[in-house]
Amino acid sequence: MGGSRRQLKLGAFLYTPGSHSAGWRHPDAVPETDMEFAWYVHMARTAERGLIDCVFFQDTAAVSGSANLDGAGAVRPRVSRQVYLEPVSLIAALAAVTENIGLVSTATTTYAEPYDLARRFATIDHISGGRAGWNLVTSQVEDEAGNFGAERHMEHGLRYERAGEFWDVVTSLWDSWEDGALLRNKASGTYIDGTKLHFQHHQGKHFKVRGPLNLPRTPQGRPVVSEAGSSEAGKELAARTADLVFTAQTVLEEGKAFYDDVKARAVRHGRHPDDVKILPGLMTIVGRTEAEAQEKLASLQALISDEAAMRLLARLCGDLDIHAFPIDGPLPPLPPSNAAKARQQLIVDLARKEKLSIRQVARYLGTSLGHQLQVGTPAMIADRMQEWLEAGACDGFNLMFPHFPKPLEDFVDMVVPELQRRGIYRTAYEGKTLRENLGVPVPRNRYAPA
Repeated sequence: MGGSRRQLKLGAFLYTPGSHSAGWRHPDAVPETDMEFAWYVHMARTAERGLIDCVFFQDTAAVSGSANLDGAGAVRPRVSRQVYLEPVSLIAALAAVTENIGLVSTATTTYAEPYDLARRFATIDHISGGRAGWNLVTSQVEDEAGNFGAERHMEHGLRYERAGEFWDVVTSLWDSWEDGALLRNKASGTYIDGTKLHFQHHQGKHFKVRGPLNLPRTPQGRPVVSEAGSSEAGKELAARTADLVFTAQTVLEEGKAFYDDVKARAVRHGRHPDDVKILPGLMTIVGRTEAEAQEKLASLQALISDEAAMRLLARLCGDLDIHAFPIDGPLPPLPPSNAAKARQQLIVDLARKEKLSIRQVARYLGTSLGHQLQVGTPAMIADRMQEWLEAGACDGFNLMFPHFPKPLEDFVDMVVPELQRRGIYRTAYEGKTLRENLGVPVPRNRYAPA
């Protein structure tokens, strides 16, 4: 296991049919990975064979771009990721066909209720034996609003305020039952120890919840919580609440600055810095030789359409119609975003630094969703991962793939052995629960005696 050397923590981001905007069109791609459960089983088991900590599923509760379509429902024929299985249901199903890998699903605090969400994720943690994770989001894409009785998202700061209270309520519900509260004593006829069952009686600005949850504490204490917000509000919430942070830094110095910032905030919230694991996104394109890997990238880049790439950019432009500007001209000033503030700032800074045109910025987003891209041999990819780990810029990576399932299989078959050879990646899972494998503590039940 490499002795005392730091070990990479890895997530597999199963953003079907691929994180590259044109990946689904590649000859090796299986675009049906977005809907066919058998493919999800194959991918989860492949990631588990690679000893990856968790598979992670993004979610948007809407058809992409639907907020801007006319009443006839204009079709965008070249744009992928329009349909995919609802991920909370999906991870429940995957729990039954996997043994060790963590199962993390997105669920929004803006368009959900704490009791229902707490119950669903606690159920999956019981089903999986302690492998469930909730990716807490406040919703980026305005398309969701119209499906939940709103014209637009509530304001960014208010969404995060609601999210903080939401987390408070959910984690309190997960603590409803102390250990030993469920007796089921046939002889005495006593089913529960009522002194160990706790009501929440929460009444806040956004929620009023009596409790208790009708589920006992879960196998890993409570499900792992991940977050991906990198705005000031997002970093502050993550430092207080998250076990995992998914982020998007692409330059080592910026990654280290983000890492140090979030860890320091966690300490200010009374946490140990190792209690929160930070995993930047990393798309890998691996070949037996560098030339082979570059050929794979070139074949993908030849498939990108301006339409698909511009859709990703338009999402970050707020009320500005980016299509009204010359595509080969400079990126204009963007109005403040009420969606993904940190991601918007990332592309603005990149465009200024590199003097990129609108088309170039769009294609950058279309290639890897704005995350790191590493193309090369297993050794080259391992070099990048080891450099970031040892420089204190990450605890690991959230792995992204241009399409499925071949690039995931390539990473497991080619890169994992190289990481293990270097002693910076496990050769066996450390435990049975996601918390054990990540090395994050089981939170104390707030109602139990100290």
